[in-house]
Amino acid sequence: MNVYIGADHRGFEYKKTIIAALKKTGHVVVDLGTHSKEPCDYPDVAKNVGARVAKDSDSRGILVCMSGIGQTIAANKVKGVYAALCYNLEAAELSRRHNNANVLVLSSKFIPEKDLPKILDVWMTTPFEGGRHAARIAKIKKMECN
Repeated sequence: MNVYIGADHRGFEYKKTIIAALKKTGHVVVDLGTHSKEPCDYPDVAKNVGARVAKDSDSRGILVCMSGIGQTIAANKVKGVYAALCYNLEAAELSRRHNNANVLVLSSKFIPEKDLPKILDVWMTTPFEGGRHAARIAKIKKMECN
């Protein structure tokens, strides 16, 4: 599966760990930046990742910043993106199982780096449950503008 990944300067170091974990499990990772610790604007990164995920329906995206909040807000402005901020395993699982999230947002401040591989594994392998959740996702899609 193609995984588009992006981070701002506060998520740059975590991005390296995430890329290594994803490649280890056979995913094709496309790194959309940032490529240094120089300050950058997270909305630009979220837009780039979101646009790629929205165009590639068989892909997923991962974003990292300090809290994850800004990246989540920005990514969810892109039509077709369903970004979920997940601070733990249960949230990662539910974001896929109930919400069919296609972008995972992670925090470099609130998630210990050692927990990243497990969160990634759960998020990448958990299927969407469908059923009653599909009807709710359909309602969300109807709310999208442009």
